[in-house]
Amino acid sequence: MIDKISSWKYAENFNREPDHISVARNSAEQLGVESVTPASGAGLASIAAMLGAKNIVEVGTGAGVSGLWLLSASEISTLTTIDDEPEYQNQARTNFQLANIPASRARVITGRAAAVMANMTEAAYDLVFLDIEPFDLEQLLPQAIGLVRPSGAIVISHALWRDRVPNPALRDDETSAMRAVVRFFEESEEFISSISMLGDGLLVAVRKPEAIS
Repeated sequence: MIDKISSWKYAENFNREPDHISVARNSAEQLGVESVTPASGAGLASIAAMLGAKNIVEVGTGAGVSGLWLLSASEISTLTTIDDEPEYQNQARTNFQLANIPASRARVITGRAAAVMANMTEAAYDLVFLDIEPFDLEQLLPQAIGLVRPSGAIVISHALWRDRVPNPALRDDETSAMRAVVRFFEESEEFISSISMLGDGLLVAVRKPEAIS
C-alpha cells in the first residue's frame, strides 16, 4: 500500500515559493486570511500556462497570493480579482505593487461577486478561479460557468473541504454544499473535470470546445 500521506507531503513541499509571493503570504497571515498552499499556487500557475490564459477571473482575492501565482504563468495575462473585504483588497493592491505587477494587469474590484460578474462578458474568460465558502460557491457557480469560454477552465479550491467531502457520513451544510458542487461537475456533460490532492483539493473543470454553440 502506497503511503498517501507521505506522497501528499512530498507534493506539497515540491515547489519553492518565489520571494514576492512569500511576502504576500506573510501579510495574509497577519490579516488572518487563509491562502492557497505553495503547491496549489504552482498548480494554478501550471493550469494557466497550459491554457495560455490571457483573461483570468478570481473570486476570493485574499491578500493576493493566488492572484500572484496566476499572473506568474505569463507576462501578458490579466487578472480581474473580486472580494467583498476592502481590507483584504487594499493589501492585495499593495502586494501586487510590491511584486511590480502593472495596474493594467491586475484589476482589483471590491464588491459582491454576483453583482460584479453580472456585468462581465459571457464566455470571454480563459480561467475562472473560485476560492470562497461552499454556500457562496454553490450560489455563484452558474454565473462563473457563464464566463468561461469553450476550452477554458473553472478551478475551485478546497474541493475536498477539510477532507470532509469524501466521507458520506458527514452531512453538515457546508460539506453538503461543496459536495453538490463537486457532483455537478462529475455529472456535467459540458466539462471534463478532475480533483487533485493539492492543498485542500483542487477541482479543475475544462469546458469542452463544443459546449457553447
